[in-house]
Amino acid sequence: MSTAAATPADHLLLLPLRQRVLEQRLGVRALHLHRTGHPELSHRFVEDTAENIYSVSKTVTALAVGIAQAEGLLQVEDLLTDHLPAPTGGYGQGVDEVRLRHLLTMTSGSPVLGFLDAEREHEDLTAHLLATDLTAAPGERFEYSNGSIFLLARVIEERTGQTLRDWLMPRLFAPLGILNPQWFTTRDGRTWGATGLHLKSGQLARLGRLLLDRGAHEGTQLVPADWIDALHAEGTWVTTGDPEPEAARYGFGVWDCTVDGAWRADGAYGQFLLVLPAQQAVLTVTSHLEGRAGAEILRAVWEELLPLL
Repeated sequence: MSTAAATPADHLLLLPLRQRVLEQRLGVRALHLHRTGHPELSHRFVEDTAENIYSVSKTVTALAVGIAQAEGLLQVEDLLTDHLPAPTGGYGQGVDEVRLRHLLTMTSGSPVLGFLDAEREHEDLTAHLLATDLTAAPGERFEYSNGSIFLLARVIEERTGQTLRDWLMPRLFAPLGILNPQWFTTRDGRTWGATGLHLKSGQLARLGRLLLDRGAHEGTQLVPADWIDALHAEGTWVTTGDPEPEAARYGFGVWDCTVDGAWRADGAYGQFLLVLPAQQAVLTVTSHLEGRAGAEILRAVWEELLPLL
């Protein structure tokens, strides 16, 4: 936490964005702004309760992959089949060509995306994913997928003998003061990885600051700095084909932004960790915006807050 003294101008930074949130009914629950060398600023529109951060969970799983790589448990270019044994009946066609990189960038080619009730409630989603034939060659095209990120969680569980949530407790959550996070599991008790992590906005903001500080927290390197860089490296991005400019490129569990150099973790209904390296800042946003694109919140940030930083 910064010890810098706040100025009157600091306290007003969030005001234009707060007004826009209310005027346009953007459903924002909380805002947390961290700037290097400045005091923390926050505003809550509702009580701060632990809420589903949806696909920001994917970014947390991507952080876990970087920690696991640093511990020698895996490499991002490993084949998936190096880590997960074949299901009864064998791997689906093409599955033996999928690398962990393809899972991180959602370019595995698997048609099992993990959104259908039959998939989410499958008694053995891992086997279902591994046994299903690919519909595209790995790396050929982007398709947004909970299934791909779930398989990354499964790789870590297979290598460590612990659920992803439990394995991350001493490595990530506890050092950040997140002492008992709840994370949805599949029917067979596997951490979902792709969604379902529940955090308070203040806890989520600590993860945002970790991203800005390249994996360091209070002098301890929780995630390798070069892995944080790799999440959003120019060579990591894949094009998505999405007409929304804010969704044009996806990296290792994060999205590119239209603001030069900015990148983000992004969850349904308006959950964001907006990393702004040029401004040495990160903005954490929690929301419940239904029936409208989360990009409306992003554009509000770019227009109402960014010019003030």
